[in-house]
Order: sequence, then C-alpha cells, then structure tokens
Amino acid sequence: MSFFLKSRKRKHGFKDPKMKTGKNTEKHKSSKRSALTEEVESESDLDSTEFTETRDKLYSSEEDEEETAQQKRLRLAKEYLSKIEDEEAEKKADDETLKDAVGSRLQHDISEQAGKLMKQVADLCSCPQEQDLRVFRGHNLPLTAIVISPDDKFVFTASKDCNICKWNVVTGLKVKTIKGGRKGTEDAHIGHTDHILCLAISSDGKFLAAGDMNSMIKLWNPEDCSFIHKFKGHRGPVTGVAFRKGTHTLFSCSKDRVVKVWSIDELSYVETLFGHNSPITGIDSLTRDRAITSGGSDKSVHIWKITEDSQLLFHGHGGSIECVALINESNFVTGGDDNAVCMWSVLKKKPMVTVRNAHGQISKTGNESWISSVTALHYTDLVASGSKDGNVRVWKCGADFRTLSPLFNVPVKGFINGLKFSNNGEFLVAAVGQEHRLGRWWRLKDAKNGWILIPLRSKSKVNNGS
Repeated sequence: MSFFLKSRKRKHGFKDPKMKTGKNTEKHKSSKRSALTEEVESESDLDSTEFTETRDKLYSSEEDEEETAQQKRLRLAKEYLSKIEDEEAEKKADDETLKDAVGSRLQHDISEQAGKLMKQVADLCSCPQEQDLRVFRGHNLPLTAIVISPDDKFVFTASKDCNICKWNVVTGLKVKTIKGGRKGTEDAHIGHTDHILCLAISSDGKFLAAGDMNSMIKLWNPEDCSFIHKFKGHRGPVTGVAFRKGTHTLFSCSKDRVVKVWSIDELSYVETLFGHNSPITGIDSLTRDRAITSGGSDKSVHIWKITEDSQLLFHGHGGSIECVALINESNFVTGGDDNAVCMWSVLKKKPMVTVRNAHGQISKTGNESWISSVTALHYTDLVASGSKDGNVRVWKCGADFRTLSPLFNVPVKGFINGLKFSNNGEFLVAAVGQEHRLGRWWRLKDAKNGWILIPLRSKSKVNNGS
C-alpha cells in the first residue's frame, strides 16, 4: 500500500519530505553514518573497562570454581590425615610405628567405605537366655515384615491387619500406628487396605516404603509416620521392597514376576526389569547400583545390574527359593522350601555351601520346615535364618565364605516372617506370626503374633573389646 502511495505522489508532483535525492541524500547518509559511528564508539569507550572485567570474570569463573574445589578437597584431606595422626599418636610413641598405624588406618577406612571390609563378629555373640528375650504385642494378625531405623532407636513392623507400628527400642512402647482400612476403601483411606507384605527404610532414615496385596507401594515419613506418596505400576501383590544404600532409589518386586525401579527424590517410576518366570518372593540391595531377587518356584536368583542393563543368574536350590539377603557386595545367602540355607558368591553360579535340613528334619507331610526368612549383618560373618520349627538359628560364615556353621538357636514359636540385625550388631529382631506372610497354608495356634528382640552380645564380651 505504501508503495502505491509513493508512486502516486511522484506522478502528480508531490514531494515526500522523507525522500531525499542527489547530494543531499549522500550528505545525509554520511552524516547519519558518522553519528552512528560516534555513538557506538562513545559507548564502547565508556564501557570498555567494565566489559573487560565482566568478560574476565565470566571466563575465569569456571577455573576459579574448579580451583576452589581442589583446594577444598586438599584441605579436607589434610584435616582428615591430621586427625588420624593425632588419634594414633596417643596410642603409638615410635615414629615408624606411627606411620604404619596411620597407613593401616587409612586402608581400613577405605575398605570400610567401599564395602570390602569384613568384620569378625560372630565369635563375640553369645546365646541369650530366655529371660533376656523381649516380646512385643500390638498387632491383631500375623506380622509380615520388620525393619530397624538407621540409629537403632526405633523398629517398624507391618502385619496382615493392614497396620504399620513404630516402636521405641529402649522403652518398648508403641510410638505411632499407621492404621489400615477396609478393602475397597483405597480412594477414601490413606492407609493400607490389604495385607502389608514388606517394608524398607532408607539408609538416611527419611523414607519408609511398604508394599501390599493391593499391588501398591506407599511411602511414609518415619519421623511422624505421615503419608508422602503412593506408587502404582505392579500388576500383582508387592512381595518385596529395598532401598539402594546411600541413595533414594527404591527397588520393588511382585508376584507379577517383574522388578521395578523408582526415584523417590522425583516421586516417579524409572524402569521395569524382566527375567523371572514365576512370582518373585524377595529382594535386597546394598551400595552398588544393583538389586538381588529370589524367584520362588523358578528356583533362580537374579542379580540385576542396573547401569550395565544386564543380569546374573544363579541356580542351586532343590525347591522354591523363598528369601534372599546380601552379606556384602560379593556374597549372599538364600533360604528355600527345601529346608536348605545356601551361601553364594557372585563369581559362581552354584552355592559355595549348602546346609541341608537347616531347620530340622522334613516331616512325612511335606516341606513344612521351609525357610521363611534370612538376614545378614552387612560386611560381617553373621547370618540368621527363620522357619516354623520353633527356632531362630544364628550362623557363622567361615573363611572365604566356604563354610556355614551353626552358632546357637533361639526358641521362638511361630512363623518367622522377617528378620533384621541392628546396625551396631547388638541385637536381632524377628517378626512372628501364626501364618506365613504370603499365605495361609498352615496355622500355628500355639504361636502368638508379635515381634521379639534378641540380644546378641554378652556384657563381658562387649567390655572386652567387641
């Protein structure tokens, strides 16, 4: 439109004040260019110093941050080394001996942090007397799972009554109860509305995860037992949950034969792992980005390498593998309905050692003494197993994990549906029920639903340097 207006103005002799011709136009352009040049030059002159300083800061910021980080690491290393030297100097007077002691201490700390240090604690444990056992009642139906807080001050228990209870270890009192609801009220009730089958607590004590028969995982705050989030995705009852140590990554397994990975920080699903041919019965995890699962009637154990997107497969039980627990990153223990406890190495596809009839002779009616739970005090030589034979059995791992020797038995009536060692190794807790956690194949009327605290170390041995 503007083009036609200009054409008409030219045709009829109208002069556009904005249009200049000839020398005037060139003069105008040159003056405008010089003014623009002067303007740009003047801004550059004014801001050149400031611009240079800003540019130098931007280019050097990354180098400064990297240098600062290096300096911080060096400072912390010097402080740590100085602290060790001061502690060892109080024990050693000779300089040569001090150097050896500091070197040994550093190697010890590195191995402990990497999870390669094995502590010999089994010989420090003594069989408790019956009067030393502490029994706690509070659930109406069989207990199915039990975990201990990282500071060993609280115990969390779950049951078929859909409740989760928090207990104070010192006082023995029930601190809080997360009450369950009736089946079918999932949308209206915040608690669990079907049997809770498993529990797990993060290594920093910030999250408590519980899986139930409704194929759901609910996340709770262990501090005040408040609800955080609900994870859906499994197509069958959730039979196991485990946190990766030192992280907020959660692994779960189910009767739907899959393992799922969840990010607690983002409250989101990550991925699904396939490989088992039957319902998965248990799961565990330590520091490495791996999970280990027992495959029930497919008679297999899988180690899932999350980063490598691969898995290791193990066979060795004569029947269904009911439970699994990691001893360290290289060894683990399993229990099956063949009444056998097996100890394994990740480097071999078959068990290092198999203890048959671990919980007594099998009766003529069938595999009634199947192993319902196993646990290990991480990075030590101490292992425990439970069944329905009336005993919790504590075992000692031999050199290079080639032998598994019985230490002592603790009489406990009922199904041992869960076992956990305290982090300091001072006690063992057992979740006891009249029925197995995954079904109602038997019912022991003489047993009572509850959990038991089993002290492990005698005062004399503790005082003598345990």
